[in-house]
Amino acid sequence: MAAATTAQFEIHSHAVQYVMPDGTVLAEVTFPTVDDGAVDINHTFVYESLRGQGIAGKLLEQAAQELEETGRKAHLSCSYAVRWFEKHPERANLVT
Repeated sequence: MAAATTAQFEIHSHAVQYVMPDGTVLAEVTFPTVDDGAVDINHTFVYESLRGQGIAGKLLEQAAQELEETGRKAHLSCSYAVRWFEKHPERANLVT
């Protein structure tokens, strides 16, 4: 999908999104606040035509960095996030 090359990652306090310039969200991971200093990584989505390209992993890496920088911890209710953190034990300190 050539158009996806113009998309950019946007980091928010509650989500990381892969977004086209027109605002179309192609992929996202959401992590709403559930407690003081804790979020729930509850949803990961990648547009079907972009799956298998490592975008979900990049979303989780950006989310982990955002949590680390803001001193927050994560509950994991998203099955993809559970698997990602299992594969990245160096980020285990971010999981409650």
